[in-house]
Amino acid sequence: MDKLHLDQHISQQFNLELEEIRNKVLSMGGLVEQQVTNGLIALLEGDRDLGQSVSQSDYQVNALEVEIDEECTQVLARRQPAASDLRLIVTVIKVITDLERIGDEAEKLGRFSVELANPDETGKYRKELRHLGELVNDMLREALDAFARMDVDAALKVAARDGDVNREYSSLERLLATHLVEDPRQVSKLFKITWCARALERIGDHSVNICEYVVYLVKGRDIRHTSFDQIMKEFS
Repeated sequence: MDKLHLDQHISQQFNLELEEIRNKVLSMGGLVEQQVTNGLIALLEGDRDLGQSVSQSDYQVNALEVEIDEECTQVLARRQPAASDLRLIVTVIKVITDLERIGDEAEKLGRFSVELANPDETGKYRKELRHLGELVNDMLREALDAFARMDVDAALKVAARDGDVNREYSSLERLLATHLVEDPRQVSKLFKITWCARALERIGDHSVNICEYVVYLVKGRDIRHTSFDQIMKEFS
């Protein structure tokens, strides 16, 4: 199993700085994960108050992104890190960008759940939305766990599930399109549900990005824009 260790510096203070940054990323990830969970619950259960809470709490994620980014800048300036330390800082900057964007998608779920607060609005599509949402939430949680453990094997397993997300999303998209043709009067509602499904699919994409950064961090290999079959062959 490929992992990376951060506690091998001569300077104990440098160890602590890197560990603090990593822990803040994980805290930001936990906050974002909770927002996605709450946004999905609000959407499926028509919980207007919870949806409003999710849509209004995005500032917390934004504040953490700015704070962590500033700490990374300070480490770059003071420590001039090289090799794996530099990759860690670069990875953190990329990960928090994706986490912030996941927060934006969760905010959309919260906002649209307020507009679709009547449970009947999503009733026909609740099963599909729940399945897609749970799949995406699992990916996000496992991607963050792979980052926490700096575990390439776990990251690749999560990334492999992106195809499942895409299939679920495409299936729901076709269902919504069919219902739109059958009843054009529902256009506003159906578009909002489509945007929610799209937000969930994008969360899956950002989770895959996090997994790719884990591979970059541990292996020093940028696997973006590389086919999954090629990646698995390379690391098998």
